[in-house]
Amino acid sequence: MGHFNCLIVDDETELAKMTAEYFMMFDVKTAYVGSAAECYDFLEQNTVDLILLDINLGDGSGFEVCRKLREERQLPILFISARQGDDDVLVALSIGGDDYVKKPYSLSVLLAKVRVNLKRVEQMEKLKAGAMEQTASSKPGAAVGKAESAQGETGETGNGADRIKLDAPTMSVLFHGERIPLKAKEFALLKCLYDHKNTIVTKETLFDEVWGDSFYSDGTLNVHIRKLREKLEPDPNNPELICTVWGTGYILKEGVK
Repeated sequence: MGHFNCLIVDDETELAKMTAEYFMMFDVKTAYVGSAAECYDFLEQNTVDLILLDINLGDGSGFEVCRKLREERQLPILFISARQGDDDVLVALSIGGDDYVKKPYSLSVLLAKVRVNLKRVEQMEKLKAGAMEQTASSKPGAAVGKAESAQGETGETGNGADRIKLDAPTMSVLFHGERIPLKAKEFALLKCLYDHKNTIVTKETLFDEVWGDSFYSDGTLNVHIRKLREKLEPDPNNPELICTVWGTGYILKEGVK
């Protein structure tokens, strides 16, 4: 079994090969396959950190591949496609895609996007490893209050007055005591809003901090905000936690009566 930073799933094999070779020049270990079936076979034999996924595959749809992978994996999935319609972008993001890159793409820009996501994967793995080490080293009988209050041991951010607590090691959020799993981009987006809670966070800041790129469409952000609201708001159509500041951005209202 091998480990790869990136797997490209694209039936345009010459483009996939060229992209993989370019990534390898910059120490991003990359493999490529040309079909959905080959993708599933590859993942049974290898581990990967990130997938670049075309929509039109010879033996199926990239949308269906994404749905299937999302049933058991939380690794970043970036769609790469010549399809230009906004509907395709929204579908890709709503079913679990983390990004949508339109063909023809710039190899350097695509590499930058991949690196941003790989860096986030690395950070999450470090957080998980740190939490596991702290859990393993904790002694039986330790004071419960200390274990609950030590953020370093739980990986949680938040305080007693907050409705939400972010748990980085499990990429989930505790909301009113209920643990809710999030996708990678959802967690990163919520963390960014939480880090700036009760202040307006501009769209440009969210694109920079969450996607590593300020040049995205509002549709990309809107889909992820909607997904968060569906998971956290009692009435997603009338949000009270993640509120829109029209023409500017969003504000996460926490600890405010």
